[in-house]
Amino acid sequence: MSGSGHGFDPWARFRPSTRARIGLGRVGDAVPTPALLDLMLAHARARDAVHGAADFGAIAEALAPRPVIEVRSRATDRTTYLRRPDLGRRLAPDCLPRLERGEWDVVFVVADGLSAAAVNRHAVPMLEACFARLHGWKIAPIVLAREARVALGDEVGEALGAKLCALLVGERPGLSVRDSLGVYLTWEPHVGRVDSERNCLSNIHPEGLSYDVAADKLVWLMTEAARRRLTGVDLKEDAPVALESGPNAAAIQG
Repeated sequence: MSGSGHGFDPWARFRPSTRARIGLGRVGDAVPTPALLDLMLAHARARDAVHGAADFGAIAEALAPRPVIEVRSRATDRTTYLRRPDLGRRLAPDCLPRLERGEWDVVFVVADGLSAAAVNRHAVPMLEACFARLHGWKIAPIVLAREARVALGDEVGEALGAKLCALLVGERPGLSVRDSLGVYLTWEPHVGRVDSERNCLSNIHPEGLSYDVAADKLVWLMTEAARRRLTGVDLKEDAPVALESGPNAAAIQG
């Protein structure tokens, strides 16, 4: 914390480069009231993001005329979802008949995850950016999954017979970003897949990874996954350097 008290702020030149709270100053043994109130507001917004609800009706309307299917996990409400992660990884049994098996190259699943705000704001533009790059791909109906965690996409993809599952999910909110979207890609999804068998793109939001850059990276991974018939730790990103340039660049996690 800065604390000279004489008007000079040594942290001022660093603040434009980060969203982290640095050099907040102090009043006695505490931070200044404005900084404290800002922190409390950020915490409240993060809690709201966790406990909020995805507006799947609006998302389905925005995606029209593309077909969508709404499902839910075995977690019957938000409280259960937060307390029982295992239930969020499996489909409610009565949802399985909605998923008609076909010959699909990929299914996109939109899961509310831990930030409904991220899904409400970023799922549609991220999907549209992907669709614009997927000429010739057989894309299954988009699945909107409530109270869902990443592994739920495995059961969805298996039921539909999709070769790939790309699951968009609201990431755990922080005190700097409460609406970050992640995408998890899995080859030949089926119940029992583990995290090391997926690739992940994270930090998708206007101040992080842009929709266009994220879509470029995801479609590159999808193409390589289909060619090599795998995803996960054995599929390392080797996308063109141009995709990684600019202020919104971010790394793919294997």
